[in-house]
Amino acid sequence: MPESATACNCTVCRRYGALWAYDYENEGISFSGSTKIYVRGKAIEFHFCPSCGCVALWRAQGSDEQGRRRIAVNLRLTEPEPIASLPIDHFEGLNTFDDLPRDGRCIKDMWF
Repeated sequence: MPESATACNCTVCRRYGALWAYDYENEGISFSGSTKIYVRGKAIEFHFCPSCGCVALWRAQGSDEQGRRRIAVNLRLTEPEPIASLPIDHFEGLNTFDDLPRDGRCIKDMWF
């Protein structure tokens, strides 16, 4: 279970309407099955379900200094109840790339 969800206002995340749970591939997050991939720039790839077209996750194209690859799954694809009380972190991905202070909202405040 993630500790929080992240809402980002960058041009891509804003259009997808995703709420992300972050970790490192094969550490806190693993995925299987085929996906369709959209590569944005040289750093990130977005993975979509080939059947329904929903954005499932994003994954860094490269690894960090420790050899780990950053990944995030779209929490909007899960059932609301198990994650309803997770706090939402806001990331200003459009202009400043800053984490914003929590405002007390959680997922249930956006979904219900």
